[in-house]
Amino acid sequence: MRRSAVPSAFRSFAAPAGRAGVRLLGLAALVMSTALPAACGGDDDNDDSPRRSVGSVRLIGEQTLPNDLQVGGTTVGGLSGIDYDPASQLWYLVSDDRSDKQPARFYTARLSYDLARLQPVQIASVVTLRQADGSAFPNRTAGGVVPDPEAIRFDPSTRSLWWTSEGDRALGLDPFVARANLDGLLTGTLPLPAAFRMSPTQETGSRNNATFEGLSLSADGKSLWVSMEGPLYQDGALPTPSSGSVSRLLRYDRNGSVLAQYVYPLDAIPAAPAPGRSADNGVTEILAIDDNRLLTLERAGVQGADGTFTTYVRLYQVDIRGATDVRGLDRLAGASYVPVQKRLVQNLNTLGLKTVDNIEGMAWGPKLPNGRDSLVLVSDNNFNATQITQVLAFEVLPE
Repeated sequence: MRRSAVPSAFRSFAAPAGRAGVRLLGLAALVMSTALPAACGGDDDNDDSPRRSVGSVRLIGEQTLPNDLQVGGTTVGGLSGIDYDPASQLWYLVSDDRSDKQPARFYTARLSYDLARLQPVQIASVVTLRQADGSAFPNRTAGGVVPDPEAIRFDPSTRSLWWTSEGDRALGLDPFVARANLDGLLTGTLPLPAAFRMSPTQETGSRNNATFEGLSLSADGKSLWVSMEGPLYQDGALPTPSSGSVSRLLRYDRNGSVLAQYVYPLDAIPAAPAPGRSADNGVTEILAIDDNRLLTLERAGVQGADGTFTTYVRLYQVDIRGATDVRGLDRLAGASYVPVQKRLVQNLNTLGLKTVDNIEGMAWGPKLPNGRDSLVLVSDNNFNATQITQVLAFEVLPE
């Protein structure tokens, strides 16, 4: 959640769409769906996405990484996004280090868990995120396109990666959605709608540190979802302990066209900060379930009198059916629209964990031995000695 005009040399691009799937019909399908509630299958005859259902989640286990863990000469921390490649059984985790400690980067890792336990996380390697010319991204003192990586997704159709950057208002750098090879080399970015551009001087467009925090491939892999952490200036005020707010969900096709935008209703901040201290709440990650439903993480931080933050994390399911497509609305304040529907799946603060840290990453994992989906979350420790890098594994119980 740390808080880029993108050079004109960065281009949007097309990528091949997935193959159409075939839905099982009749008694055989009924038997399979009864035996395995989360079994694979299409939602319709033209959908090759996995069939998933999220009723609730059950915590399998927790692991933490040492704050001084070093891999390839880099400090492992700031882990703001996570995703999984089933073919290689490899996980990808992006750090939100803005090339301040070491060059902007992601890690690969091995995770092992079953229905009873999550084993210690094994960080396998570090990969530098590189610009189109092959150079590492600069930090804020060097100038240029300073990245603020917040989300990462593995794309099985092209065996490449997508990642987001939040931009920097003071530097006049817009948020962006990037695509990279597995070696970290940038291969393109998606166009940014004009309403989302950063202004260093005017209260319009994206707020600093409240932009492209979440990213997900659609369930069929043919489009991308991107979530704003907080509201655009023209969409309304930030959440407070007494009032919620709104953010936006964007859906891009692979050519960079915006297919739709929807309004996401943000909770009020769950508690009041100490006098003179700060608090916030926003969307830190999204994950597609099917063509109409997504999981969202809302994370709030409330600062106490001693300066430390208490973190509140809630997992929601949202449904876009019936919601207004607000692509044509550059300003939500005062406008008429229907937001997405939202259902609480799990309040992480009720799990009995000693600490709920700054959870920012979320990904589907491999199927569990009982055929159900697994879900993995990771926290961003902000390279802060008082925080932890926390990895949580869940069993997904279907509706």
